[in-house]
Amino acid sequence: MKPKRIIITGGPGTGKTSIINELSSRNYSCLQEISRKVTLEARGKGIEQLFLIKPLLFSELLLKGRKYQFDEAATITSNFVFLDRGIPDILAYMDYSGDEYPQFLNEACKNNIYDHIFILAPWKKIYISDNERYENFNQAKKIHHQLVKIYEKFNYKLIDVPFYSIKKRTDYILNILENL
Repeated sequence: MKPKRIIITGGPGTGKTSIINELSSRNYSCLQEISRKVTLEARGKGIEQLFLIKPLLFSELLLKGRKYQFDEAATITSNFVFLDRGIPDILAYMDYSGDEYPQFLNEACKNNIYDHIFILAPWKKIYISDNERYENFNQAKKIHHQLVKIYEKFNYKLIDVPFYSIKKRTDYILNILENL
């Protein structure tokens, strides 16, 4: 039986990585967000914000990494594999920035289907900027709106995760999955 691919998505600073880390600490199979890695590799080559300077290149690098994760998830022996963001997130960010993107990005969304999508809304109380997160809270809200639009465009039913502690949010996600 192949594992279910579960996306944890939301705008920047919503607690996705903290939930992924909590799931991992509970011995669930998790695949980490790759955009920070792409950003740091670009910085190593002297490009401060690749997404802002070359958004299509950044998106293509993300697509390569997320397709790899999508395929990798199928090889993991587990009921669930949790992924910090999915392929549709790429399109949401491109829409947010107003950049056009080639058809192959749409095709990648159509051809790589996830089983369940949990979305975290912007939460001012926990929002923090850092060296890789250049967006402010208002921008995070706009990105959230684009994420909802894109996932709905590809016919996903989004499951909202309430504002709780990381432990309670994680429990909520696991409880939903047990009852699906």
